[in-house]
Amino acid sequence: MATFDTSRTTYGSASIASRIFGSLNTVLASIIAWNDARVTRNALSSLTDRELADIGLSRSDIDDVAQSAFIR
Repeated sequence: MATFDTSRTTYGSASIASRIFGSLNTVLASIIAWNDARVTRNALSSLTDRELADIGLSRSDIDDVAQSAFIR
């Protein structure tokens, strides 16, 4: 009676494909985080000094806030 071993994992092309998609996912996530920080920075920059003070920020805080919100 013949048996087949079906418990093997696939190596080679599937592994390469998963690394490629993983790399693309990392690049895409970086682009999305950059864009989110850009949008946040632009929105905060459009506020007046009084409006920034109302939310507890100053102009010098804008870059820190924009970057810290999206860096993980």
